[in-house]
Amino acid sequence: MNKRDFLNMSDEERLKALAEMPDEDIDYSDIPELDEEFLANTKFIRNPFNLKNSAIEVEIINWFKSKAGAKNYYSLINKVLKE
Repeated sequence: MNKRDFLNMSDEERLKALAEMPDEDIDYSDIPELDEEFLANTKFIRNPFNLKNSAIEVEIINWFKSKAGAKNYYSLINKVLKE
């Protein structure tokens, strides 16, 4: 399958094709190898946010978005909830 055929597929067709692709057909040439030296100098950082699904009404989200302006409305929600 060429790239053009792949790009013209639906999302479902693409996902199926990728799932069926053997590992040896994956092109890793543009991905740098992670060697022992690289891994020795890495540090695992936990995400400080504990993301939970919540049922916040769309109107409330939109209100926070309008008040936050260019800032992140998630930060504004957190600030209000902490007060």
